[in-house]
Amino acid sequence: MHNVIIFGASGHGSVVLDCLEKEGRYNVVGFVDSYKKKGTTINGYQVLGSEFDLPFLMNRFNIYGGLVAIGDNWTRKLIVDRIIKIIPNFNFVNTVHPKAVIGKDVLMGCGSVIMPGAIVNANAVIHDFCIINTNSSLGHDGVMDSYSSLAPSVCSGGNLSLGQFSAVSLGVNIINGIKIGSHTVIGAGALVVDNFGDYVVAYGSPARIIRKRSKGESYLGSSKTKLDATTLEYKDKIELNLSS
Repeated sequence: MHNVIIFGASGHGSVVLDCLEKEGRYNVVGFVDSYKKKGTTINGYQVLGSEFDLPFLMNRFNIYGGLVAIGDNWTRKLIVDRIIKIIPNFNFVNTVHPKAVIGKDVLMGCGSVIMPGAIVNANAVIHDFCIINTNSSLGHDGVMDSYSSLAPSVCSGGNLSLGQFSAVSLGVNIINGIKIGSHTVIGAGALVVDNFGDYVVAYGSPARIIRKRSKGESYLGSSKTKLDATTLEYKDKIELNLSS
C-alpha cells in the first residue's frame, strides 16, 4: 500500500483522513501544515512539518503522493503551487469515500475529494483539486472546473457547468443546465434558476447577484482566511527570490 500525506491539519483535513482510511487504497503517514507545531497529534497522526520539509519527508517515509485538505478553493491553489515549486513532480491523489456513488463514465482529474453520501452521476467531469462534500450531488453530464467545490447537501440538476475557483455553499439547489462562471460564490440555501458570470456573490430564492467579489476573497469564515492566503503568496515570493 502506497504512503501518502495530507496537507492541512484542520477539520477538513480530518474528514479527508477519514475518506482515505475508509477507502483503504493508501496508507496515511501524517499531516503537513505550516500553521501547526511539528509533532502535534491530530486524530492519531502527527504533524510532520511544513511544505518546506517535503524533500526530507519524501525520502524518510517513502511518500507516493498526497492530498491538499484545504476547504477554501483559492488557498488550496496556493498550497498546490507551493508544493509544485518544491517537488515539481509531486503526485496528487484522489480519494472517494466508499459511501459515495460514482456513475458510469465519470472522469476525474487529480487531487479531488468525494465525501460520504456524495453522488456523481453518469458522464460528469471533475477536473483537478475539486471537492464534492457530504451528501451533495453532481448531476449527469455536469462539469466542475479545477479548484471548484460543492458544499454539503448541494443538489444540482444535469449539465451544470461550474467555473474555476467557484463555490456552491450549503444546501443550494440548482436546476438543470445552469452555467456558473469562475471565482463566483453561491450563498447557502439558494435556489439557482439562472446563469451567473465570473466574480460575483449570489444568493436567495431565486438567487440574485448581491455584489461583486475579488480573487481570493474569503467565503468560508472570517477575514483571517484572506489574510492567510495573501501572506502565503507573499512568503512564497520571498522564499523563491532567496532560493534563486
